[in-house]
Amino acid sequence: MGTLYLVPTPVGNLEDMTLRAVRVLKEADLILAEDTRTSGILLKHFDISRPMLSYHKFNEHQTVERVVERLRGGETVAVISDAGTPGVSDPGFLVAREAVRAGVEVVALPGPTALIPAIVSSGLPCDRFCFEGFLPQKKGRQTRLASLKGEKRTMIFYESPRRVARTLAQFVETFGGDRPASVCREISKVHEQSVRGTLDEVLQYFSEHEPRGEFVIVVGGDCRAREKDGDAEQDDVQTIMQPSS
Repeated sequence: MGTLYLVPTPVGNLEDMTLRAVRVLKEADLILAEDTRTSGILLKHFDISRPMLSYHKFNEHQTVERVVERLRGGETVAVISDAGTPGVSDPGFLVAREAVRAGVEVVALPGPTALIPAIVSSGLPCDRFCFEGFLPQKKGRQTRLASLKGEKRTMIFYESPRRVARTLAQFVETFGGDRPASVCREISKVHEQSVRGTLDEVLQYFSEHEPRGEFVIVVGGDCRAREKDGDAEQDDVQTIMQPSS
C-alpha cells in the first residue's frame, strides 16, 4: 500500500510553505493539483518536478478510483489545492475518504489555511468556533443563515469579493447590525487587511471601498443565547472601525 498526503500550500506568502511539504512533494510519485497551471508556478519556485494530474470538483468523482488503485499499488500520492489545506473548501475530502476505505494510510500535513489567522486576529472569542466556509449561492442560503441566527460560537465564512457586500448585508438582516465582526482579505499577501467593527460598520466600509482579493468573514456568536444558557462569560468587544494593513 502507498500513502496519500494532504499537503497545504501558501495562501499568500510563499515563505509559508513548510520544509516538510517541499520534501513530500519532491518524493511523491504523483501530485494531484486543483489547477496544474497555478500549482506549476509553485512547484517551479521550489524546484519540484514530479508528475501532476488535474484534480478538481468537476472531475474528482471520475478520477478518484484511478488514484486509489495507484495507492493500492504502493505509490505515494500528494494532494494540493490552489492555496491552503486540501479538503477545506477545496478538493481533497473525496480522495481522502476513499483512501481510508481502501485501507490506505492518509497523512495530513499541518500548514497554511486562511480561517485560523482570520479568527485569531479578529479579537473575537476563538476558544469555540464554527467554520461555515462558502454559503450556498442560491438554493438553501436563507435556510442556512436562519439556522445560524442563534449560534453561540464565533462563525467563520469564506466569500468572493463580488459577493462580500451582499453577504454582509444579509448578515446584518439575519444577525443584527450590532453584531461584532472582522473582515479579512488577502491573508498573508502584500495587501493583507482586516476591517473590524460591528456588521453595520464593516458593511458601510465595503460599500464605500471596492472589495478586492480573497475574503474571510468572522462574525461573533449570539451573546444573548450564551447568557441565556449561562455557559459563557460576557466579553467586552471593542467595535471601533479598525482597518489595518
